[in-house]
Amino acid sequence: MDLNAAVADIATQRTDCAVIPIFQGTRLSAPGQVADEAWGKRLSQVLRGGDISGKLGESLIIHTVGAAPAQRALLIGMGKAAELDDRRFRRAAAAAAGALAKLKCKSATSHLGAVAVKDRGLPWRVRCIAEAMLDAGYRFDQMKSKPEPCVSGPAKGVIAIDSRRELRAAQRAINEAKAVSAGRSLARDLGNLPGNVCTPSYLAEEARKLAGRSPKLKSRVLTESELGKLGMGSFLAVAQGSAEPPRLITIEYSGGDAERQPIVLVGKGVTFDSGGISIKPAGTMDEMKFDMCGAASVLGTLQALADLEALVNVVGIIAATENLPSGTAIKPGDIVTTMSGKTVEILNTDAEGRLILCDALTFAERFEPDVIIDIATLTGACMVALGQHPSGLFSNNDKLADALLRAGEDSGDRVWRLPIWEDYQESLNSNFADFANVGGRYGGAITAACFLARFATDYRWAHLDIAGTAWHSGTKKGATGRPVGLLTEFVLKHGAGRKRSRSKPARAT
Repeated sequence: MDLNAAVADIATQRTDCAVIPIFQGTRLSAPGQVADEAWGKRLSQVLRGGDISGKLGESLIIHTVGAAPAQRALLIGMGKAAELDDRRFRRAAAAAAGALAKLKCKSATSHLGAVAVKDRGLPWRVRCIAEAMLDAGYRFDQMKSKPEPCVSGPAKGVIAIDSRRELRAAQRAINEAKAVSAGRSLARDLGNLPGNVCTPSYLAEEARKLAGRSPKLKSRVLTESELGKLGMGSFLAVAQGSAEPPRLITIEYSGGDAERQPIVLVGKGVTFDSGGISIKPAGTMDEMKFDMCGAASVLGTLQALADLEALVNVVGIIAATENLPSGTAIKPGDIVTTMSGKTVEILNTDAEGRLILCDALTFAERFEPDVIIDIATLTGACMVALGQHPSGLFSNNDKLADALLRAGEDSGDRVWRLPIWEDYQESLNSNFADFANVGGRYGGAITAACFLARFATDYRWAHLDIAGTAWHSGTKKGATGRPVGLLTEFVLKHGAGRKRSRSKPARAT
């Protein structure tokens, strides 16, 4: 969709469809009142007919039949004006975008931005509308021999604003929405691909392609032998059951001052997770192709930042492998030595994500990071604790955690913080190694984070458990692209990062 901001008078602008907000109780919004007066009270007549009440997310299309310069109007219910908050505004924007995506029209103009939302300015509202309109056009049909034809909605979109003074900020918000939506689409595409296509080598090739988009991006891929030389015994242990070779992928975006420390994003890239010898139930095992959505979100975020030419330094690290049962696979009771030198007793081979991430976290230290954030579909226990609305957040730094919480609220890609108290660490005790890879029955998401925390003691670190948010099941099965929105928002707001220590220069990969 070609989407832009423009000063647009609803009374006179020609468009195939004007999107008009209304409130519960059939109250017209400000642009609705202007349109109603200019269009001969046509909207008032429709509202009196009772076909729409203004409840949140309701929609109604009316054809103006020459009574207005707009060929049709899409009325969108905003709910009660006094209750309109971030969540409800996003729901209304999504409802409008969904309805538009089903229309056979060439152009549309949205006036939803005229509605006030408490503590949110016009750029925030414009970005929400733009992301909803762009995301509504997403389709994944590239694996079908004959994709079904679908209506993709208007080819041209306009988000209306009242004043030229607001035009630059509104267009900047749209540009951010375009970058985030494109990054989210990349993450969704990678997640939706089957495991026989999206292998560790495929992810590595995608990183190389992404690096070709900008001179500020560069990528390097480490092979199995190179991982062995680095001493990544934990990562390699997970990979040894598969015929697909593992890959450690780095992709660096250098948009900021070279003296500034980078933000490092570490993504779990298990392109298919059978559970290994501790094999998973068969019922929904097909969904384990989504176990690389953390890696996909890293690539999507880096693409968004490159498209925005953000003035930041970010390093993406992806630990990519399969986890399969075979005669060479790791077994419960095996002990491995991590890159850090710590030893781990593997009590459950289905707790493999932490085994590859711990080596990736150790590897990340060589970039002298400002902060490190790892992103992983790590535990079903996180879904039990939080459901599928927020991602789980764990951190060893309160300021970093608070910044991620704010970024989640601003982007609508929310997280909720859980503890990593020392009390939980005892459950990882082992009689035979430094510690085990799983704890007891309870608090599984927390003990998994506690395991990772042991490899993140020298820097500010956060862990995002996206097991409940990375994909949908059922009839809407598919990757969501989360948390690309959250990560992009955080990086853009986090700033340039601290200056590097003169006594400790960054090491190259």
